[in-house]
This record gives sequence, structure tokens and C-alpha cells, in this order.
Amino acid sequence: MERTEISSLGEFGLIDHLTQNNETRNASTILSVGDDAAVIDHFGRQTVISSDLLLEGVHFDLSYTPLKHLGYKAVVVNVSDIYAMNATPTQIVLSIGFSNRFALESLNEFYEGVYAACEEYNVDLVGGDTTTSLRGFVISVTAIGEVAPDKYVKRSGAKSGDLICVSGELGGAFLGLTLLEREKRIFEETGAQPDLEGQTYIVGRLLKPEARKDIIEYFAEENILPTSMIDISDGLSSELMHICKQSQLGCVLYEDKLPFADDMKEFAYKLKTDPTACALSGGEDYELLFTVPQSDYDQIKLNPSVSIIGYMTDEGEGKSLITRGGNKHALVAQGWNHMKK
Repeated sequence: MERTEISSLGEFGLIDHLTQNNETRNASTILSVGDDAAVIDHFGRQTVISSDLLLEGVHFDLSYTPLKHLGYKAVVVNVSDIYAMNATPTQIVLSIGFSNRFALESLNEFYEGVYAACEEYNVDLVGGDTTTSLRGFVISVTAIGEVAPDKYVKRSGAKSGDLICVSGELGGAFLGLTLLEREKRIFEETGAQPDLEGQTYIVGRLLKPEARKDIIEYFAEENILPTSMIDISDGLSSELMHICKQSQLGCVLYEDKLPFADDMKEFAYKLKTDPTACALSGGEDYELLFTVPQSDYDQIKLNPSVSIIGYMTDEGEGKSLITRGGNKHALVAQGWNHMKK
């Protein structure tokens, strides 16, 4: 495979190369890449901004993460935060740091994924920075979105009695990570080729997640405004705790209402792992967790992509999980915490 040293282009040559086919999709993007700063005008709508830092060895492992998938995911995890505010993502700013082990071809592959996600979610790449890193790959993405002034949704608006809802299915990404880490370990110890056992669903959930644009479009079409919302990056229990804390409420979750894909459940049982634990503590699902008033029940239950999994209670009632057997347990947040060793 051809290898072009990045030093042969210089920083500005590299930026020109990586952004030569950059498209503008949104009317709000007045001035894009190529100047000192981008210019954005959201025409009377409010601006939503979110930022994420992804570090090699902490958030991703390049021994099993294709660079194109990584570029796609770097955009997805950021637009997911914008959707979690009930807003529409419109622009991203992307900065990367890379060591000299990366050739131009590697960065091209990464940017292919970035541009594929920009196209999928209709966002414009409007700026960023490139720099050398002493070791590893560093990715920083800032996402910008827009929302009507009275339509953004915070974590703090839930009310006692509100229904707790979640999009999609949970726990798959955690099992995908478990499988890939297991195969990496076997490969390092024995040299045996990885066997992913045909588990395309759970591996895909980790390597190429999707943000729930469809749910935000559904809210707009059905005139539903959630009372609170958050995206699930750190596990269901941890995210629900954030809503409880900021809304000063308790909650009741029903284990038998949690949504699992059949492929995920089967693999969890094969590993002698509890699917519920994967959903509560796993993370990286990038589904939307939200609350709505009980008056929205008839509308919400018709959406096949949404599960009603519990309800909010007064703070004094605590946070509980009702098991399939009808037992009541205190809900604990054991989500992914990258500050722990």
C-alpha cells in the first residue's frame, strides 16, 4: 500500500487536501473552511453547542477500529448530543492530533468516515485544526445545532409521574466491545486470527453507531415535546441518574420493559452475562432516553422505535428497578467512568 508522509504536504497543504471536496449543505453556513473562522447565521433560532474529545487508548482502540468507522463515529457521538437537546445539528468543527505513524492515506480513510456521517446527518464541516501528537491519535469535535427558542429540552424538566422512554435497543455496544477485546487478547497471546462468530449486530453497534435523528423528526411531526432528555453514552442507569438528579426526582424502571435485540440477548447468555446489566451499565448505545407526560402515552406507544420503561416519582421514593420476578432493587449507576483507572 502506498504511503505518503504527511510532512511532505505541510499543515496548510494537509488541510487543503483533507477539505478539498468539503460540501456545504445548510443555509445557516455563511462561510465555511478556509478562513480564520466560520460564519454561521441561524436566522432567529437558538444555537446549541456540544464538544467531545476522543483519545486513542481511552475511547477507541485502533487494533480493531477501522479508521473510516472511527471518523463516522466521531461525528455521530457529537450530533447525538445535539439531538439530545431536541435540536437539529447543522455544523461541526473537527480537530485532530496524530503521531508520525500515520500516513496521509490513513487520514484520508478517517475523513471518508467523517464526510459520510456529515452527509448522513446533513451537517457541514466548517473548520478545525491539525497538529502532531507525541503518541496516538487525538480527535476533538464540536457540534453546533439549531432549535426554536421554546423547543430545546434539558435534563432538568422531568415531573413526577412522567413516563420514562428510550429509543432503539440497549446493551449491544458493550457486548461488541467485550467480544472485540476478548479476540484482541487471544490474538496477542496466541496469534490466532480473530473469530467474531458472525456477531455483526453487536460489533456494528460499537464500531458504527447511529444517532437518533428519526426520533427528533418524530417529535416534530407529532408535536411531542419531551420534559427531559439525554443520550445514552455511559449506560442507562447512569444517564437516568442524571435526569433524576437534575430534575430532583426518583424513578421506577421495569426490567421486563427494557428493549434488547435478539442477537444481543443470545450472545449475552452465551457469555453467561445478564442482558439487563449490559443495558444498565454498558454505554455507547447513543440511544435517546427521555421523559414525557402521561398524556402523551397513546401517541408514544404507537412508535415501534420507542419503549416505555418506567416512570418518574417523587425524590423521596428513591430510584428502583422492578425485576422480572417482581422484586424491587435500588438502581445503582455503574456506567462507564473514564476518570477511574
